[in-house]
Amino acid sequence: MPFFRLFTGGILALLCFSLSLPVLAAARSWTSLTPLQHEALAPLSTEWNTLPEKQQQHFLKLAKRYPQLTAVEKKRLHARLERWSKLTPAQRKEARAKYRAFSKVPAESREQVKQMVRQQEADKLAPPASAVLPATPAR
Repeated sequence: MPFFRLFTGGILALLCFSLSLPVLAAARSWTSLTPLQHEALAPLSTEWNTLPEKQQQHFLKLAKRYPQLTAVEKKRLHARLERWSKLTPAQRKEARAKYRAFSKVPAESREQVKQMVRQQEADKLAPPASAVLPATPAR
């Protein structure tokens, strides 16, 4: 008798879980989000349904704080989400790794690291000295 109860209890739990799966999937779709969430997460709208649930949950937490942001902060958030949405999976992985590494830098050294990274990025964008053509003399 105890085995039968355990067995039927397990079947019942499995049945309840399987019935809840479509509801979980629907809760993750873009159309199921609230208008406020749509506004906050608009840059991610085209890829929202393909994001892993863990990322969706992270972004939904951001959306909860969205109403308290100033107009400038909202604009900055949208710009960052826009840039994030354009990254390839490999670039996102690299960005996460850089973030984890940066978070391990002591607080007193972070500004110095930021300056160093900015300088490296500027160096990448600047043409090499050999690529600059000398000015032709005026005739």
